[in-house]
Amino acid sequence: MPQKFQTPSGMHDLLGTRAIYFEKIYDTVVKIARFYGFDRIETPLLEDTRVFTRGVGLSTDIVEKEMYNLKTKGGDNLSLRPEGTASVMRSYLEHDMYTKSQPVKLFYFGPFFRYERPQAGRYRQFWQFGLETIGKSGPGLDAQTICAVYAILSDLGVKDVVVEINNMGDAKCRGIFKGALKKYLKKANLCSDCKKRSVKNPLRVLDCKQCVEMKRNAPQIIDYLCKDCREDLKKTLELLEEVGIPYDLNPFLVRGLDYYTGNVYEFFTKGKESLALGGGGRYDGLSELLGGGEDLPATGAAIGVERVMLAMKSAGVEVKREKPQIFIAHLGDLAKKKCLKIFEDFRKAGILAHESIGRDSLKSQLNQANKLSVKWTIIIGREEAIENSVVIRDMNTGSQDKVEIKDLVKEVKQRLKNAK
Repeated sequence: MPQKFQTPSGMHDLLGTRAIYFEKIYDTVVKIARFYGFDRIETPLLEDTRVFTRGVGLSTDIVEKEMYNLKTKGGDNLSLRPEGTASVMRSYLEHDMYTKSQPVKLFYFGPFFRYERPQAGRYRQFWQFGLETIGKSGPGLDAQTICAVYAILSDLGVKDVVVEINNMGDAKCRGIFKGALKKYLKKANLCSDCKKRSVKNPLRVLDCKQCVEMKRNAPQIIDYLCKDCREDLKKTLELLEEVGIPYDLNPFLVRGLDYYTGNVYEFFTKGKESLALGGGGRYDGLSELLGGGEDLPATGAAIGVERVMLAMKSAGVEVKREKPQIFIAHLGDLAKKKCLKIFEDFRKAGILAHESIGRDSLKSQLNQANKLSVKWTIIIGREEAIENSVVIRDMNTGSQDKVEIKDLVKEVKQRLKNAK
């Protein structure tokens, strides 16, 4: 028996109902992103490994445990992209986008790769959409990014979305906080991973799901923020209040990538089953990490598409393809040729139709038309093909009318208009 292959663990074919949800999410992302002034960008699936080791950080879980790395025959070290922001910044610098009017606003929608344990909403090949604003930053742009993501989720029917927000401080005030946190962690009961993190990247300990008790008396970064960072956070919260976006101030919220600085946030659905959808924040230092010279102000967010799909289903959102109202049935080779031509005429006229060009039995074609619940079926037999005419059958009443092919599109448009 021939071997039957399957997709690799944690990776899935995009088809059926899942594909329909993805299309809906993609269409909504494009619509909202365009409204907010974002242009599309898609970076390669493979990048120079250093884009992520320098940008994301050597001590992060992504770089240490989760990246798919390979070496080409030419000796280049490449990695499947585990996230989008570092790649977008690389593209910004490579293509001298700083010469354009600032800020440059870009959005993407595509697959990413991380080697981790597959579970509900978490895969080894997963999809994200992201919004990045580079060249300027500040509370206004942070709030606008949050507004855009919130608008996308709202338009998709995701309910009870709350933004958790914090400020991670700048290089100076975060350094002071790190010192206080390290001192506290020396006496804390930590898991094996966090014992390593407490030395290399102590902020990551605050993101651990196992060391919950440790946070109870841990120092909070909000108490160490400088005047500018505190003001940034205050203004951002005021802007969110102005537009009515619900938020929770979470003093232990950190983002697990080295490039974040200042305001950071995550999107959650609240209710019986809380679901993390994604997050973002300010990353003014990423440009320098990727060889772009001095700090370049930037802010952005990325959201998991599979997570959004789960949230939509949890909210009872059903997504279905638009159903055709016209079916074209044929009988005989000459009629089949006419069928193809009529189908193309409908396409050019923007009329959604369905056909079964691979079937020859008229009965089976009409059965399919019934299953599709179309309103009218166009029937072409040998006689109609010779006369350049068709029969329009009302599938509800069974009544039939003969119409010349040259008048068919006009007749169908009128019937569709009258049916509304």
